[in-house]
Amino acid sequence: MSPKSPSPKSPSPADRAPVRVAMLGCGTVGSEVARLLTEQASELAARAGAPVELVGIAVRRPDKHPELPAELLTDDAAALVARDDVDVVVELVGGIDPVRSWLLTALNAGKSVVTANKALLAEYSAELFEAADDSGADLYFEAAVAGAIPLLRPLRESLAGDRITRVMGIVNGTTNYILSAMDATGAGYAETLDEASRLGYAEADPTADVDGYDAASKAAILASLAFHSRVTAKDVHREGIADVTASDLAAARTLGRTVKLLAICERVTADDGTESVSARVHPVMIPRSHQLAGVGGAFNAVYVEADAAGELMFYGQGAGGAPTASAVLGDLVAVARNQVLGGRGPRESAHAALPVRPMGQTPTRYHVSLDVADRAGVLAQVAQAFAAHGVSIAAVRQRDANDTASLVVVTHLAPDAALQSTVDEIAKLDVVHEVVSVMRVEGEDA
Repeated sequence: MSPKSPSPKSPSPADRAPVRVAMLGCGTVGSEVARLLTEQASELAARAGAPVELVGIAVRRPDKHPELPAELLTDDAAALVARDDVDVVVELVGGIDPVRSWLLTALNAGKSVVTANKALLAEYSAELFEAADDSGADLYFEAAVAGAIPLLRPLRESLAGDRITRVMGIVNGTTNYILSAMDATGAGYAETLDEASRLGYAEADPTADVDGYDAASKAAILASLAFHSRVTAKDVHREGIADVTASDLAAARTLGRTVKLLAICERVTADDGTESVSARVHPVMIPRSHQLAGVGGAFNAVYVEADAAGELMFYGQGAGGAPTASAVLGDLVAVARNQVLGGRGPRESAHAALPVRPMGQTPTRYHVSLDVADRAGVLAQVAQAFAAHGVSIAAVRQRDANDTASLVVVTHLAPDAALQSTVDEIAKLDVVHEVVSVMRVEGEDA
């Protein structure tokens, strides 16, 4: 019996044609990606199965990047994307236009795209996925949500066989730093924001962060992946943290709670069995025993609930050059490996096509703090207003001081519109001097 001939060996990564990468933008994240592509070239080649070669970098002002080889730099992003020697486009510019047209050009030409652009994905992911599907290209975007934390790939792939019911998390480091500092020091919002800006935790214009726009874009991406439905940023109810006061944090502390800006995405089942998606971003009082309560500073964490997997927690650095570059490179290796081996990454999964539930119909719970007259019958009038709107009270706390009293009401679950209508009616009562604060609560009963 003749011996079998040895199987031919696969070529080594160094012998394969390189995967050629064009990068758009070279700021905090892009500079780290460029550095790691150079310093870890041999390791990345081994993981991808071929060398990963950076062939061009588009920046607004090439003369501002003396640390990079001049022959790689260009100020013409459109021309770079269109080059025949580009296999993959890594986009780290941000914003909608003209980035959208650049990425569509790349995908339509069959060039895979790796992007960290949450605003673009939250509005135009369907269009980008359709272009990728038509040409056979890949679209990866792990870095768009929660920086270095491996989160989107588990939702897209690891949990693809499970039924996710809820995704709730801290997805913006700036707001989490501010609220954590307010909780720790007792300081107000404005002075804490100033301190965050001084320390570099807040942008010169912090609007996207503190008003919840950044978190809303990320919530849209999370809801789309978790519930296999198309959800855009416009579908996400959004509130920021500018109205959160030191008194709110103090009130939360007396209840054994703290305040976080959370992105909450839920699969909601109506009484008739029909399902919908709720996606919202707003400040929330949560118990200090909750896993998210201990997430401090600029860190991110996302809590996932699924039928079979149960409760999962993803935690880590949600921003920064090196952490976000880690997620970009992970995607880049996956795309390169697909090209080398002839495979494809996951496609858009929107088969469920669940409708988005309006915020007014979404079940929530309220913490309402009131300044009321210190006389008999006040609580009865307040309770009657709640009952008139079908809202059940879970807990009441009262503190007297001179001729006024502080009344705190925590409700059971009720449609958000019913809760808001109740608060509006209470504010008109003669016995109520002021509605001091209103905040939603999550977690076990207070």
